[in-house]
Amino acid sequence: MAHEMTVGVGQLTGAGREARRRPHVLRRVLALRLLGWEPGDVLSRIIIGSLFLALAVRIAGNSLQTGRVTGLLLVASEGLVVVLMVIRRPTGDVDRRWVPRLITALSIVGPPLVRPLPTPAGGGDIVTAIFSGLGLGLVVVSKLALGRSFGLVPANRGIVCSGPYRLVRHPIYLGYLVTHVAFLVANPLPWNLGMLGVADTALLVRAVYEERTLEHDRAYVAYEARVRWRIVPGVF
Repeated sequence: MAHEMTVGVGQLTGAGREARRRPHVLRRVLALRLLGWEPGDVLSRIIIGSLFLALAVRIAGNSLQTGRVTGLLLVASEGLVVVLMVIRRPTGDVDRRWVPRLITALSIVGPPLVRPLPTPAGGGDIVTAIFSGLGLGLVVVSKLALGRSFGLVPANRGIVCSGPYRLVRHPIYLGYLVTHVAFLVANPLPWNLGMLGVADTALLVRAVYEERTLEHDRAYVAYEARVRWRIVPGVF
């Protein structure tokens, strides 16, 4: 009987410790949500930040060895994603279904996994660097217009229709496509073709899912009527 009482007291003590831990965990989760961050959102920021850091180290080392510039512009473009992901504005109208989230993941994981060629830069790198710079410039100008309305999963963080958004509805994605194609031409590896092919295909699908959420807002429906093309004028 004494043994059973000892075990029972031990179980109650363990349960008491667990009960004391729960408020601390709940307070931390609540604190994140007060900042506009969901726990899953924090995890996604950590993963994307880690992937970008690995890309930056890989490309910077290659550039020092080979003199290639095109890859550095890709790093700059992807770095803007990380910065704006951290400062983006919270929203209540978010598509939380798993399919859009998977599409989003596929569109952002591929670029940080690309590999630069180990050979020295040639004259072709100048041409691809120019095109990559044009793509990066479009991304920068578009993100300045978008500001904190930038996001990853489909959501309504405010309707923006100024600057490049008067030409196409997703100018940032157009800039991504230009920088990705330039990088692929400069580094024509099957691995890069696979990573960027999957990512950019997912990017096009992601634009469609984003617009399904944004179309809940009449202002965006009116914007679609004014600006016909999503990403590539005359094509898509």
